[in-house]
Amino acid sequence: MCGIFGILGPYSPEHARSAFATLAHRGRDNSSIIEEPELFLAHHRLAITDTHARAHQPMRRGNLLLSFNGEIYNHRQLRSVLKNAVWQTESDAEVILAAYATWGIDCVQHFDGMFAFALLDGDKLYLVRDRFGEKSLFYHLTPQGIVFASELKAVKPFLASVRLNEDALHSYLSFLAPTPPHTFYQGIEKLASGEWLCYQRGQLTRQRYYQPLACPASAINDATTALSLIEQQLHDSLRSRLDTQAPVAALLSGGLDSAMLCAIAAEQGKKLPTFTLGYQGYGRDDERTNAKITATELGLEHHEVVIGRDDFAEQLDHVLTALDEPLNDPAALPLYMLMQHIAEQGFKVVLSGEGSDELFLGYRQYFECLDIEQLAQLKHKNWLKNYFHAHFSMHKEWEWYKRVFDNTLLFRTSGEKFTDLQQNRLLRQNIRDNASLRFLAPYRAIFEHSAHQHPAQWYSFIDLQLFVGEHFLTKLDRVSMAHTLEARAPFLNHNLADLVLSVDPLLRIGKGESKALLKQIARRYLSEPIIARKKKGFAYPYLDWLLTTSGLELIESVNAKTGLFNEEALAQCLDMGRKGKIKQHIWGLYVLCHWLKREML
Repeated sequence: MCGIFGILGPYSPEHARSAFATLAHRGRDNSSIIEEPELFLAHHRLAITDTHARAHQPMRRGNLLLSFNGEIYNHRQLRSVLKNAVWQTESDAEVILAAYATWGIDCVQHFDGMFAFALLDGDKLYLVRDRFGEKSLFYHLTPQGIVFASELKAVKPFLASVRLNEDALHSYLSFLAPTPPHTFYQGIEKLASGEWLCYQRGQLTRQRYYQPLACPASAINDATTALSLIEQQLHDSLRSRLDTQAPVAALLSGGLDSAMLCAIAAEQGKKLPTFTLGYQGYGRDDERTNAKITATELGLEHHEVVIGRDDFAEQLDHVLTALDEPLNDPAALPLYMLMQHIAEQGFKVVLSGEGSDELFLGYRQYFECLDIEQLAQLKHKNWLKNYFHAHFSMHKEWEWYKRVFDNTLLFRTSGEKFTDLQQNRLLRQNIRDNASLRFLAPYRAIFEHSAHQHPAQWYSFIDLQLFVGEHFLTKLDRVSMAHTLEARAPFLNHNLADLVLSVDPLLRIGKGESKALLKQIARRYLSEPIIARKKKGFAYPYLDWLLTTSGLELIESVNAKTGLFNEEALAQCLDMGRKGKIKQHIWGLYVLCHWLKREML
């Protein structure tokens, strides 16, 4: 895992080197720079595959130049296919160059991995992001060229001024993170997952090369076949992600996803050391007891990391600064501290369970929405429609029913937080009902033109694209790489995703039990008490602790200077927060105001 940075066009060497230095945390094993007229390409390396100096980057082969962040898990298999290549290293970076020389930019179709890379072919620059967005890539177009980097902090210095992107603000309030291509900085954009762009002589071309719904619909309608194929693919995904000489650990909660990863790894002969978080004085919120039971059952070396209110207060600014822009995920802070502890123990790689809930329908909200969708079939629903319009409520459940009776889109990601109507009340600007649908429109068009029509397919698809791709994975990358630690997510294997989404949705839903297919497979590896545990989520007393750090006062003071929020509506929100309600809404406002104070006030 690494940090990449580059400029095409005129540049100041001192300015470029200073910006590149802001990414040093992403790779402390080596830093290399290529400086040529109109070209600055640089790379911070965390050496995992071929740690020898011969594999340092940027890597040049003939007319091709590469700076690559991530892992190509099938690089060894590709070497056997690329028979005309002359190999000088054992690195996966060299495989990218050889694959591009053979297949052009279509080489991305051959990669199983997580990656963001910049590849220069003469005057053509390709910027590429992996299929699910595990690695980010940001860019800024200038009158003379383009600047790009793994994190926003390295691109920001090239802006003439810092200005708020209103589209990022609204998509953040709606869906926890800015939707592509938006960032909070006007002038900086990001690639979407499964997308590449080409910059040549001032012209920009973008193309989506992967989307999960390209797989056939309901191609697998036999449960025995589905279970066998999924289990095999899970094994293949784990095997490839454990194929490394670097020391590997695993995150372990009390839930099924991380337990399954550890169980399959153990069956493959790799008993991974595991790490779990606990919270001082808030035992009801942590999963140490359940995680310990799982680790004991699997015979794993287990570690517990306990944090308290003082740790929260001490690290809060560091974490929000590391994220670069607002991200509404309170789990970022404890996960940041857990990653720090894992890195200090000498690990370079850690496994995480992102993607399982979305693939295997692990959220209760999916099943609630499937039930509510049925109301659209009512022949006589005008009375109910009028009733809901006449009895306004700020509760999300009211919004769900209203949408069904209005014949508009019900499910808008599991991360939907501030609805359009809530934003209209809160912000000092008019937000029309359903305004946020513009951020979902490109994804909805893909769904409607696909062979997949069942609502459950839409739930998985949009959550993989936004809830996972822009929310969970952004958090995972920033908090792990802040400590030069590579996080791998075995459930986010495109072969596995294509397979699961090809299963008849009725088999995926089963009898309305979350993760029905995964639980059936799990019975070969885990005891029933572990499988039957109620999903708890990553809960901790963040609002209690935020209230002790003058967090709400920060929101009020920023609003006094910016006038962003309606004072009465904001006061009502904060009053609810003081009573322990709408916790993540309050966290989202705090994170936003922290960024506004840091960047614009």
